[in-house]
Amino acid sequence: MAKFGKRTRAAREAFAGKEDLTVEEAVALVKGNANAKFDETVEIALNLGVDPRHADQMVRGVVTLPNGTGKTVRVAVFARGDKADEAKKAGADIVGAEDLMEIVQGGKIEFDRCIATPDMMPIVGRLGKVLGPRNLMPNPKVGTVTMDVAAAVAAAKGGEVQFKAEKAGVVHAGVGKASFDAKQLVENVRAFVDAVQKAKPTGAKGSYMKKVSISSTMGPGVSVDVASATGN
Repeated sequence: MAKFGKRTRAAREAFAGKEDLTVEEAVALVKGNANAKFDETVEIALNLGVDPRHADQMVRGVVTLPNGTGKTVRVAVFARGDKADEAKKAGADIVGAEDLMEIVQGGKIEFDRCIATPDMMPIVGRLGKVLGPRNLMPNPKVGTVTMDVAAAVAAAKGGEVQFKAEKAGVVHAGVGKASFDAKQLVENVRAFVDAVQKAKPTGAKGSYMKKVSISSTMGPGVSVDVASATGN
């Protein structure tokens, strides 16, 4: 614990007094202080001027990061027959129908993304209370309810990130690994922010993007100048 304490103190000292940095400065600071024994994830959090309890203020979408996430994504697909075979060939980790539903109902959720063909939704719909809170419920708006399961599996494994505003209007996601070079992380950050900007709902009033911050898994966060993040 002593080492962890020293590392934390050193990081906090390095971050002290630094705020509203450019994306490049923030990435350099976070990357330079990601000193854990594992490859830390670089994370972004956006505080938005929305109340997602209102349907016309919900922010939801998907973006393919130009340099991927650096994360191995486990994909489950609800499909039958030819579509199940297609999903397996595309690299899906788990494929099934009623059998997969029973596995999920039993509390065994060993996947990070869930895809379903439209005909499977009556089955998947029974899992709303399990998959919904984990942001795993297939949804046609983000391309996870589709007949093109091969493309959906490839996208999920190739750096696609889904986002959804939480109760307080916060959107967060992993945008790469500390081992990425700074240019790759900056490109991923800007791509993610741009996607959230384009997902601005019709009911959003006043300032939409209020705060942007970047951190690593074990490190403190640093605020980013919104204009730098959005390119405005």
